[in-house]
Amino acid sequence: MIIAIDGPAASGKGTLGKTLAAHYGLRHLDTGLLYRAVAKSVLDAGKRPDDEAAAVAAAQALDPSRFNEAVLKSHAVGEAASVVSAIPEVRAALLALQRAFAAKPPGAVLDGRDIGTVICPDADVKIYVTATPEVRARRRAAEYRVQGREIDEAAVLADILKRDERDMSRAAAPLKQASDAHLLDTTHLAIDPAIRAAIDIVEATRAGRGRD
Repeated sequence: MIIAIDGPAASGKGTLGKTLAAHYGLRHLDTGLLYRAVAKSVLDAGKRPDDEAAAVAAAQALDPSRFNEAVLKSHAVGEAASVVSAIPEVRAALLALQRAFAAKPPGAVLDGRDIGTVICPDADVKIYVTATPEVRARRRAAEYRVQGREIDEAAVLADILKRDERDMSRAAAPLKQASDAHLLDTTHLAIDPAIRAAIDIVEATRAGRGRD
């Protein structure tokens, strides 16, 4: 079974992805980490994230086994990742890696921004997770505070709006809800009810397909 989860920044798709993977005994891939790793490699080389040649080279040399998630989740890397992810050649370089991960039995949960539309268009279950920008900014600011960082929530909101615009308007694999994806709006949902809603979506979809 392949479960595709898409959505904008701080919508909760990563948490849902990990939880669904554990619940169903599937592997999980946060595809955003791939782009963050490319971005970090570019920055570590002293290059700008919009340097296409440097970004493509980093994507082609990517080694997911060496990821340090804590480092990749930094604000600066996230900003740079939003830039490198808009480069078509970078997305093309990472396409095979993501599809191979999804295809390996018994299946996987992938979360990102183009899973249901580009990476796994034939996924068994597709969920598009969203929330209002204000709620997403509040959640992201809370994450930063847990990390010991004091940050202006208004600045986080501005950053999220900028990333939404960049993700939704890029020419290569823009962020959008797949036509057959189930919408899950978490604006007014705490994490446990959101997880329950996601599981309900998976179960309803499997029941409709004879639990294949």
